[in-house]
Amino acid sequence: MITPLNRFVLLLVFASFLSHGRAAETESFDIVVYGGTSAGIVAGIQAKKMGKTVVVIEPTDREGGLTTGGLGQTDIGNKQVIGGLSREFYERISAHYAKDDAWKWEKREEYRDSGQTRTAQGEATMWTFEPSAALAVYRAWIAETGLKIVFEERLNRESGVKVVDSKIVEITMESGRTFAGKMFIDATYEGDLLAAAGVSYTVGREANAHYGETLNGVQTKMDRHHNFVRGVDPYREKGNPQSGLLPFLDPDGPGEEGGADHRVQAYCYRMCLTDHPENRIPFHQPEGYDEEWFELLLRNFEAGEKGMPWINSSMPNRKTDTNNRTGFSTDFIGQNYDYPDASYAEREEIAKRHLLYQQGLMWTLANHPRVPEAIRSEIAKWGMCKDEFTEGNGWQQQLYVREARRMVSDFVMTQNHCQQKETVSDSVGMGAYTMDSHNTQRYVTAEGFAKNEGDVQVGGFPPYPISYDSIIPKQSECENLLVPVCLSATHIAFGSIRMEPVFMVLAQSAATAASLAIDEGIPIQEVEYKQLQTRLAEDGQILEYTAPPQAAANYTTISSLEGIVVDDSEARLEGPWSPSSLRKGIHQGYYHDGGTTDGNSSATFLAELPKPGKYEVQVAYGVNGNRATNVPVRITHAGGNHDVKLNQREAPKVGRLFTSVGTFPFEKSGKVVISNHDVDGYVVIDAVRWLPMTE
Repeated sequence: MITPLNRFVLLLVFASFLSHGRAAETESFDIVVYGGTSAGIVAGIQAKKMGKTVVVIEPTDREGGLTTGGLGQTDIGNKQVIGGLSREFYERISAHYAKDDAWKWEKREEYRDSGQTRTAQGEATMWTFEPSAALAVYRAWIAETGLKIVFEERLNRESGVKVVDSKIVEITMESGRTFAGKMFIDATYEGDLLAAAGVSYTVGREANAHYGETLNGVQTKMDRHHNFVRGVDPYREKGNPQSGLLPFLDPDGPGEEGGADHRVQAYCYRMCLTDHPENRIPFHQPEGYDEEWFELLLRNFEAGEKGMPWINSSMPNRKTDTNNRTGFSTDFIGQNYDYPDASYAEREEIAKRHLLYQQGLMWTLANHPRVPEAIRSEIAKWGMCKDEFTEGNGWQQQLYVREARRMVSDFVMTQNHCQQKETVSDSVGMGAYTMDSHNTQRYVTAEGFAKNEGDVQVGGFPPYPISYDSIIPKQSECENLLVPVCLSATHIAFGSIRMEPVFMVLAQSAATAASLAIDEGIPIQEVEYKQLQTRLAEDGQILEYTAPPQAAANYTTISSLEGIVVDDSEARLEGPWSPSSLRKGIHQGYYHDGGTTDGNSSATFLAELPKPGKYEVQVAYGVNGNRATNVPVRITHAGGNHDVKLNQREAPKVGRLFTSVGTFPFEKSGKVVISNHDVDGYVVIDAVRWLPMTE
């Protein structure tokens, strides 16, 4: 007799059998994309456009990677080289914010983003956005195209990749679910599929000598940004090396200058914050908080650090994309070396420690009495957003994995390709950002002070092509895999390429090449570049770039100006300043502070005046939407000091060159100091003029 209980048990057994039966079935597609990052989604959409069956497998429950994970401040040096589906995404973002109902916490006309969305006139793109907006755009796009995405399926990295005759035949998830394909694309930030398939890769920094570079390897001499002020004691007991080092200082650092090491640039969470009272979740002290983790932060303030320890970039609806800044900030320096090759469980622990660190950091900054009051009160105005990442109380699960594994193929993109000392002839997209590495380690100097190392920011080069050969493995290792994210590039070249719009561009090119290879029945390495190039151009990809002709230089010579003019080239500079050029302005160039806003940069202009009397003091600068609105200017005159704030987003009012900061009495000399203390954007210096006033 079958009782109700027995019937229930039989039903459970039968259901389990069906479930395991389905898991054991192999699902077949033309193209299998592993990783539902921004690159993975674009690869899937392009494959659909080319008539291929495709599946995108995402290990988590959220698509979009960093683009939906807090990185709303799109970093790309020249937006004109972003084409195809990548540009379409930013056009869709613009269309999203064109709707009135997209603006809940502020009015559209109230939003200012420091010029990041600025594009050529008439372009319908927007480059800053909330995580929820990016997610909505992707989900609408996915539904529109019918792209199949499978969530919460992780690759079995030990035995889940079946390779036969240098071809991936199928990949199996930890659940047992198996996906077969003709072509595979690894769109993860970690490069898990390429590694499990036996493709060569590297982790860490190459020596400069390896590829003839100058900016790779250990870089203590590049100490210009994001470092401690001088004199921060690294020991648990100040002045006592025997007491041991404070947390997260590397006792083995820094290593040989320019030499290779295993170190990876720091990770963080790109926070989406708000100061809107109705939407704000105050920072909290997390369970497991350890004040000693932040002792170096507090000592850095006590040693003289005055800058805000974050870049708080404005996003729509009174939200932000908040990133690392100064010597001790959101980057958890030195705590990610094992992450690229770590097991899933080990990665989860690393991510949890990063979250504990960052939550503890924000609580410390907003509440600790040793944090300067001005910084403490400003940070305390902000908090996580109630309407973003609701499952994590405002905190996301997507760690900012700035670099992990990097494939080593027959061709490797290097610093020399970024700076176009060497060129490529098989472009599948273009890079346009500064070579940008965040710090990789925290060590003790010979003088006994705490120091960061690894921050490199070198730009000044035009957009450059990225080689097709850099996104495909060696043919002897795999004939049907493309890698648009963890591509074949050195540490420092990857620092420029690693931008979300570029990953999307390369992913579209990868899916296009995969589709052509399927049509021809050939290995991915044998795709004819001319055929690929033609199709990419048809789909709007930008493969080369020629800068538009510049107008003739129209500099204003100092000799043509009235008064006493001191050029930026004659100023006494302290702290990091970078030279740049203008086609107009005073003399032949200017300096800027690199947007560091750390208070460590100042420019002193000294003038010898022909006679005592009253002079109007005027400051020259080039206007731009990314400039600071509150540049500190101190005028030292016969009566003492006078401080003003200069808005460099407003055009100069005197001859389109100068803005007056006041009229003052002087004896025989004048002094003006311009700094970047607590500013909200770039500070530019071009010249200062003393114009005598007639009685």
